[in-house]
This record gives sequence, structure tokens and C-alpha cells, in this order.
Amino acid sequence: MSDKNEKREFQADVSQVLDIVTNSLYTDKEIFVRELVSNASDALEKLRHLQLTEKEVFDDNLSLEIHITTNEEDKTFTIADYGIGMTREELHENLGTIAHSGSKQFVKALEEQAKKESSLIGQFGVGFYSAFMVADDVTVHTHSWQEDGEHLVWKSDGRTGYEIEESEGERRGTKIVVKLKEEFEEYAKADRIKHIIESYSAFVSFPILLNGERVNTVEAIWRKQKSEISDEEYNEFYKFTSKAFDDPRYRMHFSSDTPLELNALIFVPTENTELFGFGQMEAGVSLYCKNVLIDDKPDGLIPEWARFLRGVIDSSDIPLNISRESMQDSALVKKLNRVVIRKFLKFLDKEAKSDPEKYGEFYEKFSRFLKEGVVTDFEHREDLAKLLRFESSMTEKGESVGFEDYLSRAKDDQDKIYYLITPDRKTAEAGPYLEAFKARGLEVIYFYDAVDDYLIQNLRQFKDKDLVSIDRSDVELDDSVEAEGEALEESAIETLSSFMQEHFGDRVKKVAAGKRLIDSPVAVLTPDQGMSAQMRQMMKAMNPDEDAPPVEVEMEINPRHPLIKQLFDTQGENPELAQLVSDQLLDGALLTAGLLEDRKDLITRNISLMEAALRKS
Repeated sequence: MSDKNEKREFQADVSQVLDIVTNSLYTDKEIFVRELVSNASDALEKLRHLQLTEKEVFDDNLSLEIHITTNEEDKTFTIADYGIGMTREELHENLGTIAHSGSKQFVKALEEQAKKESSLIGQFGVGFYSAFMVADDVTVHTHSWQEDGEHLVWKSDGRTGYEIEESEGERRGTKIVVKLKEEFEEYAKADRIKHIIESYSAFVSFPILLNGERVNTVEAIWRKQKSEISDEEYNEFYKFTSKAFDDPRYRMHFSSDTPLELNALIFVPTENTELFGFGQMEAGVSLYCKNVLIDDKPDGLIPEWARFLRGVIDSSDIPLNISRESMQDSALVKKLNRVVIRKFLKFLDKEAKSDPEKYGEFYEKFSRFLKEGVVTDFEHREDLAKLLRFESSMTEKGESVGFEDYLSRAKDDQDKIYYLITPDRKTAEAGPYLEAFKARGLEVIYFYDAVDDYLIQNLRQFKDKDLVSIDRSDVELDDSVEAEGEALEESAIETLSSFMQEHFGDRVKKVAAGKRLIDSPVAVLTPDQGMSAQMRQMMKAMNPDEDAPPVEVEMEINPRHPLIKQLFDTQGENPELAQLVSDQLLDGALLTAGLLEDRKDLITRNISLMEAALRKS
């Protein structure tokens, strides 16, 4: 054999490596198509940069394109690019990487990592060898970009070794001819290859022509500068990738070099289809590597609460063949998750401040997702909490604010954030719980959603301020407010409290006077560790066939209220009437708190009290 024609045998270790590459590292046989397309795209990209610095480039008139040809009769798949090409040395270096990396240490690393980690892919040039999963043999025709380069052909069956020969007439770039095994003849069919390209390589930045017809017609705009893209182009891209008919409500387009190289284009839809009863939305952010699709529904790329997002994340740091199993464990994917979600939450926060009305429309549709995130995503909990919105005792009806607004108005010595979970604003302001807080100038947040109790149980704090429900019995208030009217004496309060406690029995854990009531005679309070009305409703909805646990409340009485004073007098003169009034006060307070499950006694007792009042008159 002449010096220019050479043949090299694979070492024993290399055969073992090839077996691992073709049988363990790759689970989907069709992955060889996207691997070869990606390699071709890289070669064209290198050539494009080279043309800017080099005066002479071989075959400089060739277009930067990828040509794929299928031949069912010959059972071949051919892919050609007019890229940078390879020299003889580079053929050994690039296609023979496994050959000169075939040490026992590398083989051992592959054996140990093949099924659980894909980080070795790309480091040793094994992507090209995916072709041998489907090939009897592979032939590579190439000429480097250099004018004086050789015309070369590299051949291998992937088992015994490879040979390099001279072959006049080669064009610049690389042409790979895959002679398919009989059981993989499907990859010689144009329709099969077209489907793979449209699914995984639709956004490769160079034209891909299959049997002369261009396949990739949609541009990967996520890699372009924002200034180069119109609103219409963004909207059309969103509709194409999301299979949507509406325009996006928000879009976030950014790139980053650290801690990972990535380009991302994320959209928020106009509508939340879960509100229409269409079931849970599926994650709609696809993962790409250099414009090649890795997975259209990747597990772990975005958290479950962010499933309403649509768009693309492209990172060169993700290996092309990463599997669904390794996606879940990949540190790279977790880093992508962290970078993108932090960026999105900052984006939403900025939007909320710059256009509160638009954000309010978004929040009305998508608040449940953010609340789900507060409950489930500990890492981003405080950033998510900043995005929550609510009315309060210091806002007008329909005006929403956030925790940061609340804290900006808080008193200097206020170390708590006060809230009330209530069906609506009218109920909150008609009840007894706000009285003491309004009197002291303390703002109270109103939460109207049934899931808010569960939300607060998981949030608990915002910026080191405890969240405290004003209907809890352990709320402490100062003596800064001087209530009007003369109160019952301590001995009278103790007598009345004991009378009511004895009558209520297990229905009320404790009866006592307190500081929170101004205009109301009584209020029921939820004791520490007690279950709120909203949580009881959730538990009942989740377990409709089971009895709800008994209601646990404490009662606070207002010793200055005329009704309480009269009740004290009546309990000594007419205990039965006092018991009737006590029961009515309790049921009325339970009704206000949303804890009265049977209203029949309340109505019947009301009739009895009216009869007693008329008899006395």
C-alpha cells in the first residue's frame, strides 16, 4: 500500500468501545440522524467564521448547506455539507478519536457511565459513531477548506478498523455515506428522514435539503438579537412551536454565558386552559442543543408549577443523546432549570412593577401556578411570594398589592404580616376580626382563594416577617387603643365566662375576654394548631365520604358591649334565656368564621328568642 493509502486496525479495546457506543450509549437508533446533522452544522459554522479571516478557501463558491439523500434501492443514507472539511491528520484525529483514546481507562469509564450519565458524549467524538448502529459500513468523502488539501475517503465497517485513500474530485466539506443494515432499511426512506428532521432539526441555522427539497423552513429566532426580530415574527414563532392560535401574553428572550451557555425564548400564553376544565397543562418548553431538538417535553427542565410556559431553551452544554432517565439526574439540566426560572421570576417582577394592570390580568388567569410554586418550590419560594397579589384593609376594592407594598406601609416596630382568609371583602369587613387592627392602624391582607390557607402554611414568612392570621387565638395586641365604654368588672367577666364555658362544654375550648373586639359582642378564634374553615373545606372536598374533624374554637367576649353586660345580668336571673342567647352568639360567630356546618338550630333558636322578646315587651 502506498504512503498515501493507509489502513489501520482497531485495537481490542476499541472494538469494545464501539460496542458500548452502539449498544449502550444510544437507545433510539434514529439519533444517528440528528448527530450527523449536528456535526454538519458545526462544520458549516466553522467554515463561515473561517471565511472572515482567510483569503483563500477551497471551493469558495459553494453554498453553506446540508444535503441529505436517501436511496431505497441501494439502501443508503447520505449526508453532505460544504463545511470546513478534514485533512488526513484530522481524519485520524476526529474520526479516529476512539482509536487513539481506546485505553482501558476510557473503556472502563464508558462501561460505568454508559447507562447513567451521558457527559462523555462529545468529549471523545463518539457522536459520529452512532451511524454504526444502523450501518454495515460507513464511507466519508472529504476535502479540507485549504486550497492545497488532499481529496480523501475514509472507510470503516466499525469492527476491523478503517482505511484512508485518495479520491480525486471531492468537494470542500464532508460527505458521509451510510450503507444500512437490512433491519434498518427504513432510514433509506425519504418520509422517515423528513419526519426526524422536522421533529429534531427543524431549527438548524443552515438549509437542510432532503433529496433536493428544503425541509427546515422556520428560523431559530432564539439565537438572533432581539433588535432583529419583529413582534409579528415572535408571535408567529410562538404559534408554530406551541401549536397555538392566540398571541402570547408575555415573552422573555435572553442569552447567557455563565454558569451555562444558553439561549432561551419563553412565552406566557394568553389563556390558562386549566380554567376551562381541559385537564392539567403539559410542559411546553423544549430543550435544544445547537438548534437540534433534544426533547420536546423534558422532565426536570422546568418545575411542575411552571408548566404553563411555552418556548425553547437551547444550550450547547447539553449532550445530543441525553436520555429521559439521565435528564432527571443531570446536574446540567438542574442548572438550566435554576438559571431560566430565576430569570423568569425577575422578568415577571419587573413586568408587575412597570405595568400593574397587565400583570393583574395575568395574575387573574395564572395565580394558581404561582401559588403552587410557593408550596412546592422551596428554592424559589420567596421570589414567587413577591409575585403574589391581594387586596387589603388599606386598599380600595379591586386594587391589588404585594407583600413588598404591605411592608412599605408597615409600622416601624411591626414584626408580623397580618392576614385574613375570607370568602370576599364584604365578609371580612362585616366580621369582628378587623376591629382591633383597624383601630391600631395595622393593615390586614385579604386572601379569597380556597387554597390560600395551604399556601400560607407553607410560606409562613416573607422577608423574616411571620405571617399571622388575625382570627388566631394567640395573636398578641398592644394596649395602645383605649376602648370606649365601661367594662364589666373582672369578677363579673370570670362569672360570665365560667357560665358560658360550662354550658358550651366541648364545643368551645375556652371563653375569655380579650383586646381585639371594639363593636362586636363576641368572636370565635382558631386555637394554635387548630384547623381553619378553609382547610376544613379542602379536607372535606378531598375526602367527601369521611366525617370532618370536630370544630375547635375559643371564644372571645367583649366586656364593654351592652349585650354582654345584659347577658351577665340574665345568667343570674334567667339562666335558660342566657343559655339560649349564648348559643345564638356562638352559632352567629361560627357562621361569620365559616365554621357553622348546620344552620338549622340557628334559625330555630332565632324564632325562640323573638318569641321571648315579644313576651317580655
